[in-house]
Amino acid sequence: MTLLICVFAAVISTYKWYTAKDSSLCLAPLCFMYWGASIMWLVDAVFEYAELKAEYFAPAAADMLNDAFLGLSVVALGLIIWIVILLVKDPKGTVRDALAKRTK
Repeated sequence: MTLLICVFAAVISTYKWYTAKDSSLCLAPLCFMYWGASIMWLVDAVFEYAELKAEYFAPAAADMLNDAFLGLSVVALGLIIWIVILLVKDPKGTVRDALAKRTK
């Protein structure tokens, strides 16, 4: 479930990055984070399948729910990191302008 959620997030962010008119949203780090997480979960799934064999395809409901929460947590953490990157880089200068108005 974590692999599936991360792959969906990676595909959606890559699509948004590819179709964006301007690069001011800094979507590339978000894509790299989600694709990296997807590769990590794919390797985890391969090793778990090698260990469990056929039992891998019949997980318990509680395990699926835990995996879903973990996948959503990974996506949320990626979004938080992306927002921090946007705030630090400030491509449109909005934070700088807001801080300049506040100090006057």
